[in-house]
Amino acid sequence: MAETRLAFKAGRAFRRGATNFVDPDPTKGAILLQNGEDGLLHFIWKNRSNNEVEEDLILFPGDATFNKVEQSAWGRTYVLKFSSSDQRHFFWMQDADGSRDEEFVGNVNRLLADPSIVPIWYSEGYNPNSQAAGSSQAPSSGYQATPEELARIRQLVSSLGARGGGGGGAPAAEPEPEISLTDVLTPANLRPLFASHPELVQSLFPHLPPDLPSPPSVETLEQIVQSPQFRAAVRNLDMALRTGLLGGLVRTLGLPEEAGTGVEPFLRALQDQAAREEGGGGDRMETD
Repeated sequence: MAETRLAFKAGRAFRRGATNFVDPDPTKGAILLQNGEDGLLHFIWKNRSNNEVEEDLILFPGDATFNKVEQSAWGRTYVLKFSSSDQRHFFWMQDADGSRDEEFVGNVNRLLADPSIVPIWYSEGYNPNSQAAGSSQAPSSGYQATPEELARIRQLVSSLGARGGGGGGAPAAEPEPEISLTDVLTPANLRPLFASHPELVQSLFPHLPPDLPSPPSVETLEQIVQSPQFRAAVRNLDMALRTGLLGGLVRTLGLPEEAGTGVEPFLRALQDQAAREEGGGGDRMETD
């Protein structure tokens, strides 16, 4: 099964005839970097309107780079260039917030150089162009959430069901920050869960690497959730959910397809599934 290493919203752009001008295509899309079943890295462009893959490029380590087009008046146009040929594929960032462009581009180029690396994500609120930001971030893996932060996370999660799908305002309005999986799946939140539900240890271990210590233990799980690999995996899932392209994947988890359209729909679907199971509703789902 193909493994998605990176995903973010981006559209395609095309040369205007034989000129050096590039025009953006307004079609909503996403760039995905996947380790394919063939063992090779695939650079994929997927149409977000119909969920169809329209471009699938096989890349060999070190053969391509993903760079900003400096001549672009808009400033968020990028080109995928190959060292082995004259191929050029142009893309433009479609996320309204451009603060993470540099982060995505850096991870694209790291994966193009070495498909086995783990993407590197900036700490929340980190500004790579500000020296002060670096000194204000604490990289310690032993971070403990404050009671105020935990209370806000609980409030956000518990309010998912209450909020429903409402909101009659303009689609472009963003009245409050979106919840992130990295805010929920923290060591500080997961450790009490493991302690209060020891049965989770046995059920989780079959899904973890086979070379872990045996027998399974809460201590081993606590080490895993504090590891950089776990944090990177959570961040990757968070980013993939934000592309809205995981409908097919979440169905394999017993969730409705709409759960793959964003972080909040995903968490809400998990909440609904747990409520049905606690209420004896079985596995029945109502999907469109």
